[in-house]
Amino acid sequence: MNRRLLASVLIACLACFGVLAGAVGAGWSPKLGLDLQGGLSVVYQPTRHVDNATLTEVVNIMNLRAQGIGVSGSTVQSQGGNVVVQIPGEKNPQKVLRTLGTTAQLYFRPVLGGAPAYTGKNIGYKVPPAPSGPYVYSASYFNPNLNGGQYQVPSAYAADPQYASYPSTPSSQDAKYAHQNVIFSSGGGFAPRYVLGPAEATGTIVKSAYAALTNANQWVVEVTLTSKGAGVFDSIAAKNYQRLLANDLDGKIVSAPSINASSFPTGVQISGSFTQASANQLATELSYGSLPVNLRQLNVQTVSPSLGKSSLRAGLLAGLVGLILVMLYTIFYYRALGIVVVLGLVTTAAFLYGLIAILGQSSIGLTLDLSGVTGLIVSVGITVDSYIVYFERLKDEVRAGRSVRASVDRGFKSAYRTILSADAVSFIGALVLWLLSVGSVRGFAFMLGLSTVVDVVTAYVFTRPFVMLLGRNRIFTEARHLGVARGLARGASNEVAA
Repeated sequence: MNRRLLASVLIACLACFGVLAGAVGAGWSPKLGLDLQGGLSVVYQPTRHVDNATLTEVVNIMNLRAQGIGVSGSTVQSQGGNVVVQIPGEKNPQKVLRTLGTTAQLYFRPVLGGAPAYTGKNIGYKVPPAPSGPYVYSASYFNPNLNGGQYQVPSAYAADPQYASYPSTPSSQDAKYAHQNVIFSSGGGFAPRYVLGPAEATGTIVKSAYAALTNANQWVVEVTLTSKGAGVFDSIAAKNYQRLLANDLDGKIVSAPSINASSFPTGVQISGSFTQASANQLATELSYGSLPVNLRQLNVQTVSPSLGKSSLRAGLLAGLVGLILVMLYTIFYYRALGIVVVLGLVTTAAFLYGLIAILGQSSIGLTLDLSGVTGLIVSVGITVDSYIVYFERLKDEVRAGRSVRASVDRGFKSAYRTILSADAVSFIGALVLWLLSVGSVRGFAFMLGLSTVVDVVTAYVFTRPFVMLLGRNRIFTEARHLGVARGLARGASNEVAA
């Protein structure tokens, strides 16, 4: 019997400290949230009233964008009709926001011709006319068998000078003039800027896109179309065969590949001078480039790392002071049983630290913010309550005339039912908070719920066998100052006197 009890305690300790050692050995630590690590918080507001379903779709798309570009710890949530984006610890948050906050639709537009750089002679924006004459981009400029499919455009026809006085279309006007000619920077090509025709499709025809490496060791982007989008793209391909088709996203040409087939029954492959990073970026923008509503940046808040560190230090100090006071009180009141509380809290803390660090590195991407730290601090009280319930039950057994050895097992059976009931109430409260709340409250609820589950397991596999081992050992039960019997008798005599 003693061997089984000792094995249970040792396995629990090895499991808890093993999780901690695994996280530390891998160089992982809990990912800190915006309020602890510093970073950027941006609030976006839809330009028109939308229902909850549309707002949820916006949040989902922006979350997918964050995952696609590998942003660690970012959160996108809806709050009161707005969309809140938080990016903790990002070295270049503005660059990330340009991808996450891209609000325009993704349009597929044919390239009509080239335009020179804007000279600034025209004030204000006006819709440019369609190219005319020899400046119209035609298939004769493209030879797919020459130079690996590069464009051979005579320099005389590269840029139509009539567009020098037409500024590039601002992103705010792109959706408004979705069916008109627009000018965007080409980002490199046969002209500084491209003149694009009316949009022939939106990003809704794209089902998914991903970067891939070909047998020739070149990065390409593989695009899968929706069932309806495949037919739409085939009609576009037939109309623009051997011409350029630009992907216009938020006033920027994402890419402008040539159409090398009149139909694409198995999907679309975009090739070019891609690196792995640029191929992944293009795949992300094609996959998650269509938001159902335009957004405007309502508020930007920057949290400095120093402020975050101050909050973290304050939270940890509060938790440490409370933990020390709890430990001292339990040792004073319950003697050797108080040592069980101390060791149990240390073991639980090791497990939670390692688990939170591992979850932060997993696909869950768990982040620890100040509200989460608060949830962990509150959980200390819940854990200590479980010990006290057990110890008070032991006092009842001792007061009834039973020995400590006989009381530890009998007392736990009835105490564990109370522990389960109390923890069930705490877990249900945490679950309801997590399901119905938004923002930092969910962090509090998650940490509280996680700690409650850990407490239920710890009470059975660590507390019960540890106390039973102490109760079977006369060195601990009969010790002059820290004996288990003395602690229980002290508590019982105080209750009788009261």
